[in-house]
Amino acid sequence: MNSGVPKPVPLPPVATRTSFWSTDRRRPAFLLLLVTGLVLFLLWLPGAARASLWAALTAQRGLVVLLSLFALLTLSLIWSAGQRLDARVFMLFNMLVYPTWLDRCMWLATQLGNMLTAFIAAGLLLMLNHRRLAIEVIFGTLTLWLLVEIIKALSDRDRPFRTLDKARVVGWRERGDSFPSGHTTQVFFLMTLFIHYFQLGFVATAALYAVAALVGFTRIYVGAHYPRDVIAGVVLGSIWGLLAILVDRYWLVLHF
Repeated sequence: MNSGVPKPVPLPPVATRTSFWSTDRRRPAFLLLLVTGLVLFLLWLPGAARASLWAALTAQRGLVVLLSLFALLTLSLIWSAGQRLDARVFMLFNMLVYPTWLDRCMWLATQLGNMLTAFIAAGLLLMLNHRRLAIEVIFGTLTLWLLVEIIKALSDRDRPFRTLDKARVVGWRERGDSFPSGHTTQVFFLMTLFIHYFQLGFVATAALYAVAALVGFTRIYVGAHYPRDVIAGVVLGSIWGLLAILVDRYWLVLHF
């Protein structure tokens, strides 16, 4: 029986607009930003400085061997037994019950490997009249983060909290992929560079590397990385620091 009440007409589905800063677009945009910053920085450098950089890259073939070792570590990701060992070591340090004050300290310590921290350090070095070192920090940070982002995109390794149900996250759930640890890479690059530039003794060198190792450990503690991600960061950051030292030597020869 028809009641005379018209049936409601279903509304057409509302088209959803994809945000420009969606997850799929954020990584390419970040890579484009890094490449643009690197190109502008190279254009800003004097021609003699660019020549010294190129000479260092072409003359030191030993670094290619070290990068090949890093590539072997990257290939080890396909080893299933390595993934199981990674997960066990991660759970050993991440899934224990820690006091809140320690969580806060570890979260603060992990920020030492942030890119922003490197740029702040470069600004302080400029104010303290260490212009050459500041330039090396900026150039090294841009190139290193570009390389890390490319490797992450190629390795496509999920972070631990995405694959391990009981993984504990301190702070926020970081975006992006897991291999290698960018924070660890950055801090080992800086420490290697600082130790060379300031010609530090054994005690100061050990202290700086202890700080860098702490940052690497915090990446497991806060639930952001597996142990192999951190080890890869140690290797890659040290390689980039050694490369910067070689560039620094060419700079000195060119200017004195």
